[in-house]
Amino acid sequence: MSRIGKNPVAVPDGVTVDMAGRRVTAKGKLGELSLDLVEEVEAVLEDQQITVRPVDESKRARAMWGLQRSLLNNLVTGVSEGFTVGLEINGVGYRAAVQGDKLNLQLGFSHDVNYPIPEGISIKCERPTHIAVTGADKQKVGQVAAEIRAYRKPEPYKGKGVRYENEYVFRKEGKKK
Repeated sequence: MSRIGKNPVAVPDGVTVDMAGRRVTAKGKLGELSLDLVEEVEAVLEDQQITVRPVDESKRARAMWGLQRSLLNNLVTGVSEGFTVGLEINGVGYRAAVQGDKLNLQLGFSHDVNYPIPEGISIKCERPTHIAVTGADKQKVGQVAAEIRAYRKPEPYKGKGVRYENEYVFRKEGKKK
């Protein structure tokens, strides 16, 4: 029995969930997201809660049970609250700024890196060394943050580069004489 899958997904006020066949659509203040459920599980909406159940006792159905429940929870949370990933920039002269629909990154290259901000994602730079990626789709927010981080990953000697807010960079000792 799935420990994650057996918990129902609570639908908060201000979010409407529509189920048409295998497609689940959630609408809220931050937009509209939809998910196609796999054939091995079924979802039922009752009393402002979505309950996910496996269709049979196959191994794949049990594996998909918890996954589909988590994806539905991310769907509902995304349209009601949204998701945010923070990035920190370390390094002399390294900085970021939002210019229109592009994120301008200065990361020690001979040129600036201009990252086009995708639709459905908002990026804010409160400080030149802090980037906040926000959106309703958790997967898209994580992907954008990973693409920004990939331009200059943190290096282990001085810690220079772009890292996640909660990321620990393992530091190495430099060479000795």
